[in-house]
Amino acid sequence: VQLQASGGGLVQAGGSLSLHCQASEGTFSGYAIGWFRQAPGQEREFVAWIRWNSRHTSYSDSVKGRFTVSRDITRDNAKNTVSLQMNSLKPDDTAVYSCAACRTCILSSLQNDRHYDIWGHGTLVTVSS
Repeated sequence: VQLQASGGGLVQAGGSLSLHCQASEGTFSGYAIGWFRQAPGQEREFVAWIRWNSRHTSYSDSVKGRFTVSRDITRDNAKNTVSLQMNSLKPDDTAVYSCAACRTCILSSLQNDRHYDIWGHGTLVTVSS
């Protein structure tokens, strides 16, 4: 499977953005899809993940209650898509957001970016104060 991320942009604090991670080839069946972000000068950090088949999700404490990760198979000619709806955005959410896929990850490893072996290009989210 190959990943394409889209949807970044500039938004004021308190606003919303939706990011999308699409399977350009293949499907997400059997995969976990994770969202990670990297702010300037910072290490990449976990944001959220979803298991495609079970729809089981998990979030970092910093985004819980504000971000929602979901799956969609009807958008854009039935290509598999994982979306990250980001609400109540804060300047601290400014970062390059990337999606990644893992087929063999166990539950306890899904917050660790080292276990993901397929990555899409990042998309920049800028939240102004």
